[in-house]
Parts: sequence; structure tokens; C-alpha cells
Amino acid sequence: MQIVHQTRQALRTGLLVPGDKLPTSREVVGMTQINPNTVLKAYRQLEAEGLVQGRAGSGTYVTQSLHHPDVGPDSPLARELRVWVDQAHDAGLQRADIEALIKAVLDDDGSGTS
Repeated sequence: MQIVHQTRQALRTGLLVPGDKLPTSREVVGMTQINPNTVLKAYRQLEAEGLVQGRAGSGTYVTQSLHHPDVGPDSPLARELRVWVDQAHDAGLQRADIEALIKAVLDDDGSGTS
């Protein structure tokens, strides 16, 4: 679900931190045209995962961070990855090729067999 994925990503990169208030479902619907029930379902899933907490009459707030200090758009790892992606583009790889290669590496358990 896109909302859940984007929220997790924001939590990983530090864009959202504990205490931050998420937009109301009405605000999300207004910005994205996503069905209100879909937004509510996503918020319930995030709450079930312990990432956010709904407060009656107040809104939904981030309760847990997924941020790792060495992860983020300005981290050394991100800079190295950016250099690698630039090299891949220079070698003629398209975005889909790069994504497939990264996925293959992530899925490789190191045993030499997939």
C-alpha cells in the first residue's frame, strides 16, 4: 500500500520522527484523491505495526522511528550509492536495470545460489 510504504520510507530517512503528526485522512484525500477508506486502512496498518498512534480528537502521531543514523539522503552510504548509480547510468543501464540489479543483490543470500 503506497501510503504505508511512503510513511515507512519517511521514518527510515528521518523525514518523520516520533511526535510528528501525520496529515488527517481528509488532508491526504485532498492531496492525492485516494479513497478515504484506503487512507484509514493504511493508518490502521501503521498503528498495528506500532509506528503511529491515533489520539482521539487530536490526530495520528508517529511513535517509532525506523531511522538509522547512517541512512539518509546526505549519508556517506547514500553518496556512495549515488556515485554507483551514476556509474551504472554511464554504463548504459536504465532505471529498471539498476532496480533489478539492486533487487538481485538484496535477494542474494550469499550462498551463490538464488
